Amino acid sequence: MLLLPVTMFHLLLVARSGPARLLGPPPYLPGLEELWSPWALLLCLTWLGLQAALYLLPARKVAEGQELKDKSRLRYPINGFQALVLTALLVGLGVSAGLPLSALPEMLLPLAFAATLTAFIFSLLLYLKALLAPASALAPGGNSGNLIYDFFLGRELNPRICSFDFKYFCELRPGLIGWVLINLALLIQEAELRGSPSLAMWLVNGFQLLYVGDALWYEEAVLTTMDIIHDGFGFMLAFGDLAWVPFTYSLQAQFLLYHPQPLGWPLASFICLINAVGYYIFRGANSQKNTFRKNPSDPRVAGELGFLGAMSEMGQLDFQGSPHPAMCLSPDLETISTATGRRLLVSGWWGMVRHPNYLGDLIMALAWSLPCGVFHLLPYFYFLYFTALLVHREDRDERQCRQKYGLAWHEYCRRVPYRIVPYVY
Repeated sequence: MLLLPVTMFHLLLVARSGPARLLGPPPYLPGLEELWSPWALLLCLTWLGLQAALYLLPARKVAEGQELKDKSRLRYPINGFQALVLTALLVGLGVSAGLPLSALPEMLLPLAFAATLTAFIFSLLLYLKALLAPASALAPGGNSGNLIYDFFLGRELNPRICSFDFKYFCELRPGLIGWVLINLALLIQEAELRGSPSLAMWLVNGFQLLYVGDALWYEEAVLTTMDIIHDGFGFMLAFGDLAWVPFTYSLQAQFLLYHPQPLGWPLASFICLINAVGYYIFRGANSQKNTFRKNPSDPRVAGELGFLGAMSEMGQLDFQGSPHPAMCLSPDLETISTATGRRLLVSGWWGMVRHPNYLGDLIMALAWSLPCGVFHLLPYFYFLYFTALLVHREDRDERQCRQKYGLAWHEYCRRVPYRIVPYVY
């Protein structure tokens, strides 16, 4: 709870400093007068209010979540991409009317402070709300009795007021769309400073807009992630969604504003190819996973899908060994039987490595950093952090799968020995 905010402010400070040393001390320690701004807090709350209003608009689809302890299923609006488009239209109208979006980069420190303060207060309110929640509504790991741990992890699994789901709302909307907005503001300010945005800035903006747009277009897939089905909603997710994502994931664009990098078209084309390969793996693996979840007999699954287990964060799904006749599996699919009566698939992307979506994610993360050159470590912070995060998550998932599937999991590991990177790890 302390290290993450400190790290975020360290990155914000060193990105604008001359040396831009990731591992060195910050150029200075800002005083409270530089961090606190009532206007920044008002802007932060207005942003949250806008995204909440867009969340409440009629959705193109309403999806059901996973079955809960009481056998019920919550319903979620699938309108995140709609919120992104409407936000873009509103921002475009604002800029054409004189909205000084280029002033946003100068407010990143007070905005980050306001977002952190909001996350702390919001987490406290969530904790107090959870004290009144029934036992069936609590998260598996957020009810330890340790006040600090439960505050951090979150006691209640799906905190709601009426149909407004706080965790689902925060998971993709304000942070991811805010990330895109900060990137755009940095691009506009660079254009004002240097006459036009650099090619490197265009690439970073384009790559990361594609990533955010993809997440919101396939918003329904988030309903089967560990964040939604297992983790409570406390400070860990609240701070990550509201502060960490927009202010640290925009680090490459921040770096380029203060440290412009020359980039020619041949190298830019090569970087675009790297990002395209990463996105192809990432989207292909996730699409196969989601298709199989909806209908294992879908012909698009046969010959393509790999192991998909019940632990959705791992990108894996299993299915009953005696499915309904309409759900019969294609004979082209390789499967492994388990003692639970379920079968595990070993084909396609998921038969190459156990987490191909992680591999695609990491390749894209590398492509986001390469436009910033190779002489500073700072722009590669996201790649390094994300590598550590995914390796840790993969290890946690492996332990859960061993416990759940036993010998079948050992057989799967024998058939698919590499976890994320083929022939490396």
